[in-house]
Amino acid sequence: MTDGSTVQGLSVRDLADEFGTPLYVYDGDVLTAQYHGLRQRLDPAVEMFFSLKSNPNVAICAFLRGLGARAEVSSLAELVTATRAGVTADDIVFVGPGKSRAELSACLDLGLYAVICESFGELALVDALSRERGVVTQVALRVNPDFVVKGAKLTMGGRSRQFGIDVEQLYGARERLARFEAVRIIGFQSYLGTRILSEAVVAENTERILDQAERLAERLDVPLDFVDVGGGLGVAYFEGEHDIDPDVVAGLVNPVIGRFTARRPGTRIAMELGRYLTAHSGTYLVRVRYVKESMGEPFAVVDGGTHHHMAAVGIGSYVKRNFPMSLLTGAGRDADAAVESWNIAGPLCTPNDVLGRHVPMPAPRPGDLIAVSRSGAYGPTASPGLFLGHGHPAEVLVRDGRAHLIRERDDVADVLRGHRLPDLTDVAVTVAAAATPEAP
Repeated sequence: MTDGSTVQGLSVRDLADEFGTPLYVYDGDVLTAQYHGLRQRLDPAVEMFFSLKSNPNVAICAFLRGLGARAEVSSLAELVTATRAGVTADDIVFVGPGKSRAELSACLDLGLYAVICESFGELALVDALSRERGVVTQVALRVNPDFVVKGAKLTMGGRSRQFGIDVEQLYGARERLARFEAVRIIGFQSYLGTRILSEAVVAENTERILDQAERLAERLDVPLDFVDVGGGLGVAYFEGEHDIDPDVVAGLVNPVIGRFTARRPGTRIAMELGRYLTAHSGTYLVRVRYVKESMGEPFAVVDGGTHHHMAAVGIGSYVKRNFPMSLLTGAGRDADAAVESWNIAGPLCTPNDVLGRHVPMPAPRPGDLIAVSRSGAYGPTASPGLFLGHGHPAEVLVRDGRAHLIRERDDVADVLRGHRLPDLTDVAVTVAAAATPEAP
C-alpha cells in the first residue's frame, strides 16, 4: 500500500465497496520488494524457503514461487497448496513435530527433497513407510540445541521442547540411526526463534547452527548435503521497534556463509522466511459500524476483529500493543483534522475483541474505513475464523494495478458446511419420558 488511500493506484474505498469488508488486501509490489530486497543482497548459496504457515493462500505462494522462492510446509493442506502453486517436489521441505501417517505418505509419494524428522519415532515410521514402497527417503534431523537464541520474541530451542531431537541425544545415536536403512540422513535443521530484530543475532545464530551441523555430521558419519538455518527475521509492529535491515543482515551473514561454503561447497543451505516476506504487503480493512462513548472513552465498533486478526488484537501477548492503524476515509483524509484517542473494537461478544486501544486518529464515523497495516502474515491463518460463526474474510491480491480476488468471503453456508443434524427424535422422547413424574 503506497499511501493510505490507494494500492497501486486503486482506491481503497473502491476495493472495499467491490469486495466488502472486512477485507485483506495484499500489495504485489511490496511482496516483490521484500523478496528481492533480501535475495539480491544475500549470498546466492542461501536458498529462500517461503514458510506457508505465515500465509497459506495459494495465490501468495504462487506469486512468491514466481519470484524464486522454495516452500516449507507443515501440513497436508500446505503441501497440496505448494504443489498447486507450482513448487516442485525438489524445492519443498516438510516440518512439524507431529506429522501423521497420511502426511508422511504424501511426502514419500511426491518425492519431496526432505522430510524434517523431529523424533526417533518419526524416523522409524518414515523408515517403515519407505520399506513398504521400496524406496529410500531423504530426511534431515531437526536439532534442539543446547544453546538459547538471543533477541527472539518467541524461542523454539535451548530447553525442553516438543520440537526436534536434543543435540545430546544425537551425539550418542550413531548406531541407532544406522538401523534405519530405508532413510538417508542428508543434514540438519534448527529453528531457534522468531521475530528477531537484531541483525547481529541472525548472523550469530546462523554461524552456530552451521557449526553444530558440521559437528553432528562428523559425529554421526552422515553426509552434510543440506542445512536449514531456520530464519526468524523479524518485522517491527510496535512503537520503539525498528525493521531489520537487509543490507546489514547480508553484511553480517554473507561472510559466515562464505566460510562455510568454502569448507562445504556442495551443501544446500536453506533459510525459512514467512513473516518477513508477507507481513509488510498486507492491510486489513475494516469498516466502522457504530461510534459510542463508555465512561468517558470513545469507541468505534468495526466489522472485523479477533476472528480474522488475532495477532493485532494481542491475544496471547503479555501486553496489548497496537499494530499500525489509520483512518482512511472521512476525517482521515483531512490533514487538519483534530487527532483524538480512540478504542477500535470488533463485533464479537468478548471483551478481548479490541483491535486497538487509545489509537491516535481523527474521529471516525459510521461507514469510514480503518486500515491495520503490516497484516500480511498470521492473519486468517492464525485466527479463530469460526468464532461466533463469522467465517473467514475475503482476500485480494493487487498485481500490476489489477485487483484479484484470491479468497472468497465465507457465507453462512460455508460456515455450516460439514455440520450434520442426526435424527434425535427417539432420544428426545426418552429424555422427556424420564423427566415426567409418575402420576400418584
